[in-house]
Amino acid sequence: MTPGVPQNADDRFGDDDYPAYTMGRAAEMIGTTPAFLRALGDARLITPLRSEGGHRRYSRYQLRIAARARELVDQGTPIEAACRIIILEDQLDEALRLNEKLRRTGSQ
Repeated sequence: MTPGVPQNADDRFGDDDYPAYTMGRAAEMIGTTPAFLRALGDARLITPLRSEGGHRRYSRYQLRIAARARELVDQGTPIEAACRIIILEDQLDEALRLNEKLRRTGSQ
């Protein structure tokens, strides 16, 4: 994206990191409550963007993380442990991606 040039709305909504969803809509989409999303924010698993009016806005990426947390909590995992599990899963995925990249560049 070029700085100073407004992005097309279709491009923004196709962006996994664009904070397109209000708290109410986000909670509805993943089948939970706004309080659960606030708890994930308090645990620093996800940090929603704030609108000019101070309202929380969530991206699709954040909703996938929140849905995974909900899945773990529904299985009986305490929310703090669920957040830690998700963080560790994310770190493992990143390490595996980096290892694969290094393998590819090392074999050339």
